[in-house]
Amino acid sequence: MNSWEGVRLAWKAISSNKVRSFLTMLGIIIGVGAVIILVSVGQGATAQVTSQIQSLGSNLITVVAGRQAGGKLYASDAAELVERVPSIERTVPSVTNSCKVKWHNLSEDSTYEGTTAGFLEVRGRELASGRFLTDEDNAQRQRVAVLGQTVVKELFENTNPVGETIMVSGEAFTVIGTLASKGSSMGQDQDDTVIIPVSVAQRMIGSTQVSRLYVQARSAEDAAIATQHITAIYVRKFGREDAIRAMSQDELLSTIGSMTQTMTMMLGAIASISLVVGGIGIMNIMLVSVSERTREIGIRKAVGAKNRDVLFQFLVEAVVLSLTGGLVGIILGFGGSRVVSKVGGWPSVVSPSAVAIAFVFAAAIGLFFGVWPAAKASALDPIEALRRE
Repeated sequence: MNSWEGVRLAWKAISSNKVRSFLTMLGIIIGVGAVIILVSVGQGATAQVTSQIQSLGSNLITVVAGRQAGGKLYASDAAELVERVPSIERTVPSVTNSCKVKWHNLSEDSTYEGTTAGFLEVRGRELASGRFLTDEDNAQRQRVAVLGQTVVKELFENTNPVGETIMVSGEAFTVIGTLASKGSSMGQDQDDTVIIPVSVAQRMIGSTQVSRLYVQARSAEDAAIATQHITAIYVRKFGREDAIRAMSQDELLSTIGSMTQTMTMMLGAIASISLVVGGIGIMNIMLVSVSERTREIGIRKAVGAKNRDVLFQFLVEAVVLSLTGGLVGIILGFGGSRVVSKVGGWPSVVSPSAVAIAFVFAAAIGLFFGVWPAAKASALDPIEALRRE
């Protein structure tokens, strides 16, 4: 028996009982569809997180203090790092704290961030109106503020906020500008913020320390060198490696990419259990089919079919069932990923590799679980088979 004849006989046997064949394929259809949907959602989430991290700033390095290890950061460290590390373009300090912002009888729970004039360049932000903080604002501790778009929307929906006076944690500030919208990043609304001079923020929290330093390296290649240099400076200063933590964008992307890849693989593995269950279903139905077609097998052997011909016929039937289910599952996966993306608001990326792996795995499942029924059929004695009704 040649391959084409085997496929033709297999398709004829499958199409003779369409409902049972469809129910047999259902496990494979759901399994392949689930693998494609879950992997596409996982890859979409990875792409979204990567985009959000890259939007935080160009060649960005974040330096935070390990307070339990005795680490401390000050605003003056920003200028010191620029002087000592040639691969650094600019650095800005950051002091953040939650606050209530009021304007007239309206109020909004937000976060204020104290920083300096280089904030826009380091964090990749743009102004929507007015002006940003200057070195004079910090030096003279001017009570001026630049608002994010969420705060503008909640307090000044139909009013130009520039020039207005707002209350931030009970203290009066003059609005000098607004930031262009940045959207959310890693679950945090970047527009829900009030930017004020770092010197004023330090006075409000009653500390001379800062929460973190944002460092902009001269290039992506310089970021790794700058990170090592910064770490070495603070290890020498505090005598402990965990006193200060400097993390570049690439390092952060690598860490998060590793996490999301693990999550994607886990989701794909969970979905592949459906494929195994589908394969068991194929084996079960093929065993039933061998029992029902015992006389047919006996007649084929009586007219000259060899054991390998019968083995090949039932193996091809199992593989055709799996591949047909796999093709339908791919269509289901494409449609399902679009529905999940639209309904859940999650991005999805259907990669050709995920589709190919799911399809090949489905074929392998059919081949693996078809071996036993096919071997059982090929081992039947033709005389005994012909005696059965």
